[in-house]
Amino acid sequence: MQHDTERLSQILPRLAEGDQPRLTVAELIERMQDRAHAALLVLFALPNTLPAIPGTSALTGIPLVYLSLQLTLGQKPWLPAFIAKRSFPRESLASVLDQAKPWLLRSEGLLHPRLGQLTGPRAEKLVGILMLFMACMVVLPIPFGNMLPSLAIIFFALGLLEEDGLWVIAGAVMVVVNIVVFATLLWGLFKAAVFVFLGAFGFAP
Repeated sequence: MQHDTERLSQILPRLAEGDQPRLTVAELIERMQDRAHAALLVLFALPNTLPAIPGTSALTGIPLVYLSLQLTLGQKPWLPAFIAKRSFPRESLASVLDQAKPWLLRSEGLLHPRLGQLTGPRAEKLVGILMLFMACMVVLPIPFGNMLPSLAIIFFALGLLEEDGLWVIAGAVMVVVNIVVFATLLWGLFKAAVFVFLGAFGFAP
């Protein structure tokens, strides 16, 4: 995947420029239309890693699912009207992107083309499947459960964008971490449910 001469740390902060109080998802897509598919994934995953917009996962999770699926299928990025028409405060977006800029700058200093076999067309489809899995986890209504999957998507996307296979590996590690955390959470909920059930019928836990 080819990357632009301008890097994301330069591009993203400018997306929130303007006088309008709110921006729609469609407007963001339009402003990023000449950028790589992976850049859009970073854009929609970033807000979930920063506590700036309440309920962000409800707004960004579905676009992440669509974009990941399209990457897997080799399609150009697009979003249906019911998503594209949704909007959020411009100032909130600007705050998120400003907070993310120092992190992006540090990350870009570590990104270099390497392990190209992990960022080629075939690998890109497999990475897309893993990102789709993480995007589905972002959509789930789990308190604070969208941050780690979003980080995995960002690692994958930056790896593809800068052709850095090491970051793809880091994204895969994050997938494993997410699975372990999610499985631990489910096991805890199951044990709690059993405890409540037994207590309701007078059985000792």
